[in-house]
Amino acid sequence: MAKWSGFSLRWYQELFQNERILDALYYTILIALLAAAISTIVGTITAIGIHKMRQGKVRGLLLNINYLPVLNPDIVTGVALMSLYVFIKLEFGFTTMLLSHIVFDIPYVILSVLPKLKQLPANIEDAAMDLGATPWYALRKVVLPQIKPGIISGMLIAFTMSIDDFVISFFTTGNGVTNLAIEVYSMTRRGLTPEINALSTLMFVAVLILLLLSNLAANKKEAQRS
Repeated sequence: MAKWSGFSLRWYQELFQNERILDALYYTILIALLAAAISTIVGTITAIGIHKMRQGKVRGLLLNINYLPVLNPDIVTGVALMSLYVFIKLEFGFTTMLLSHIVFDIPYVILSVLPKLKQLPANIEDAAMDLGATPWYALRKVVLPQIKPGIISGMLIAFTMSIDDFVISFFTTGNGVTNLAIEVYSMTRRGLTPEINALSTLMFVAVLILLLLSNLAANKKEAQRS
């Protein structure tokens, strides 16, 4: 048993000494956090703008455009973004990968926020402004709290999609910048090591802890309301 424990812990030690995997993990989490934050802000503002449009044809057109990154195969989106960056002569690297993740994350945020906006009473902002609130105050204190679950769901989806992405990242990355999906793919060509298994275990445990904490927080809120 001791031998088995020592052997298993050995790969965790080697994992934290492997600079390539640690760099890939760093860029994966950093890009996922930045892409989720930026796409949540842009997607929420866009969803509110689409919801307030009075011209149904324009709104339908924008929604159809929003569906394109969701329905398109990843390889089509990746090649299109790569061609765009080549056309505008943007150097491939951290910036191109981050922009690409933001582009394919925004539609998921919009699709998460729009249903919550449709559930709001049609005159909720007018009622707030009749009571003396400014449009910005009504948006910040009345609308955003009501659609908060949709915003959080969109942010979590964007974060998950960014961590999980391989194809788009593969076409838009540059020298010195990689993520875990690309690193694992490159390792499969020269042979996988148990270090990846150790990393997968740590990520699984981290996600499980986050889910448990979020469930506990939700249960606390329900208990306080009741």
